[in-house]
Amino acid sequence: MKTAGTTRSTIRRVVVLVQARLQSQRFPGKVLKKIGGMAAIEHIHARVSQSRHVDDVVFVIPLTPAESTLKSFLLEKGLTFFEGPELDVLSRYGQAAEVSQADTIVRITGDCPLVDPQVIDEAIERFMAKPLDYLRTSEKWPDGLDVEIFSNEALQRARSGAILDSDREHVTKFFRDSGLFSWEEFDPDPALPDVRLTLDYTEDLVVIERLMGLLQAGQALGAELNRIYQNFPEVFFPNAKYSRNEGASMGSGEKLYSRAKKVIPGGTMLLSKRPEMHSPLNWPSYFERAQGCRIWDLDGEGYLDVGWMGVGTNILGYANPQVDNAVRRVIDKGNLSTLNAAEEVYLAEKLCELHPWAEMVRFTRSGGEAGAVAVRIARAAAGKSHIAFCGYHGWHDWYLSANLSSDSALDGHLLPGLNPLGVPPELEGTSTPFEYNNLDSLKKVLSSHNTGVIYMEVERSTPPKPGFLEGVRKLADQHGAVLVFDECTSGFRSVLGGEHLKHQVFPDIAVFGKTLGNGYAINAIIGTREIMNYAQRTFISSTFWTERIGVTAGLASLTEMDSTNAPQVIHEKGNKLRESLLGIAESHGLSMTIAGLPALTTFTIAGASPTELRTLITSELLKKKMLGANAIYLSLAHNDEVIAKYLAEIDRILADHREHFHNGSIREVLSGGTIQQGFSRLA
Repeated sequence: MKTAGTTRSTIRRVVVLVQARLQSQRFPGKVLKKIGGMAAIEHIHARVSQSRHVDDVVFVIPLTPAESTLKSFLLEKGLTFFEGPELDVLSRYGQAAEVSQADTIVRITGDCPLVDPQVIDEAIERFMAKPLDYLRTSEKWPDGLDVEIFSNEALQRARSGAILDSDREHVTKFFRDSGLFSWEEFDPDPALPDVRLTLDYTEDLVVIERLMGLLQAGQALGAELNRIYQNFPEVFFPNAKYSRNEGASMGSGEKLYSRAKKVIPGGTMLLSKRPEMHSPLNWPSYFERAQGCRIWDLDGEGYLDVGWMGVGTNILGYANPQVDNAVRRVIDKGNLSTLNAAEEVYLAEKLCELHPWAEMVRFTRSGGEAGAVAVRIARAAAGKSHIAFCGYHGWHDWYLSANLSSDSALDGHLLPGLNPLGVPPELEGTSTPFEYNNLDSLKKVLSSHNTGVIYMEVERSTPPKPGFLEGVRKLADQHGAVLVFDECTSGFRSVLGGEHLKHQVFPDIAVFGKTLGNGYAINAIIGTREIMNYAQRTFISSTFWTERIGVTAGLASLTEMDSTNAPQVIHEKGNKLRESLLGIAESHGLSMTIAGLPALTTFTIAGASPTELRTLITSELLKKKMLGANAIYLSLAHNDEVIAKYLAEIDRILADHREHFHNGSIREVLSGGTIQQGFSRLA
């Protein structure tokens, strides 16, 4: 603590305010993590207390029940603390400074257990020697030795003057950005290595523990850091992959995703929701709420979804009131019991009414399950196991087994490079792909195998050629194969039911998902009585297929689709959108190719790979708080105003980068690199 002397510090009360909380997005509870038998914040207190100029140390924590454990710890250890507003951190600091009667405040964060008292003293002496409002260490100091100093007078001015939430949720941002304060930075002398000494990840904890093992008790780190770095560089390897102040530029969703990757294989449950597949930087990752075609992230930031709409699930828009209210009513009555839900009968009857060729229905909760059920029934009915397929059909063994024979067999069917690791090698040769719109390709497969099932998407990127679907139906009959139409993606996109109704070609089984429940988990397998009865002769059963929410949502969604004519509306919107996109591209002298159902429009542009194009458009749209790419899954919530905004941004992006498209140099403008390889649309 402060010693006697004649410097300015002897007549001004200097208080260190340590900003601490347990609810870290990336590393929950980090401030209480044990390092050598002491919590991280105990190390901070011990090291700060060695400063020659500091009068007091106060921990500044949010006043919220979530921080009760931290409060109890501070009470138990007899450490001084102040509780203040959770989100208005500027006011929390201002109040703490007043209560602690501080003239000068030193700000330390609770993730800096290696904070150096000598650096604090140097900063205080520099601050006292100049007429400054604010002083801080520069980024040439290692992350974790950060020190900020400001006068209480300046703090209270900032507290009363800052208006924006973004200024109030940070302590010193207003000092730097407003232009109302005198401030400067200072560099280390001698220079120090660029290493991480802060505590944000488990790898940081490893580095800090190793460093403390190389220091004597209470020894200042700054003076020893160069020696340690030169003699023991391996100490710093574990966290070297993380950049400085990474969290400062990351939203809550990005921070949470970094945690997710440690406890969830791949980070997400659905491949196509991985942030890396959308944008190399700043993808918000998680949502707090959604309504219509708007999404709010964990920080309350609003975005316009002009892209995937729940990966194609929400044809009526997010949180459709008719569907959600129907679900709320059954939740109030109970979702699942020993008895069955009557709604599953009503939904089965409705689906058969929409598809007069079908007579029986089974339900699942996911598309992968529905595909597995359909294949089991079809194989049982045909008495033959080989499957000829076309298109994308999920993650189950029967589908991925195609890549046992050739690791590129599935590459032309939406997702390239799928690894069949874990699929029994004995399944090699049990499923074989054929080419869409190519009857000769199917005939070749049928001539080489005793095929029992033909499993295919009716339409995805291109419409069927005249006679193609009819030809598939005829070949199925000739070879005694059960024909399955996978309409999980295409269903209800232009007609109320499956796309096959439009083409008047009827399968033995059809599978539906995605839009059927408008965001609620419900998938359906419908078929002829003769074929579907084989579900009774094999074992197909699951407890949660009998819950009530999914079938209720399905019924309500079909009613709402019917009353609003949703399939036809979004089909027509898609056709108008295509015309506008082609016109925009032509106005910039660019060659655009349109693919997909009109309601699921995607496009490519000559001069950029699909990956480069998607990265460029997504990153540019993000700047405008829009979630989208070179694809848009249309919904009723996409009104003319929303579509006009999307088209205006596409126009701007193509105009700004016209020369790069012409020169084939789009990659040069992608400062963050490209997204991970993902969906390659079936051509």
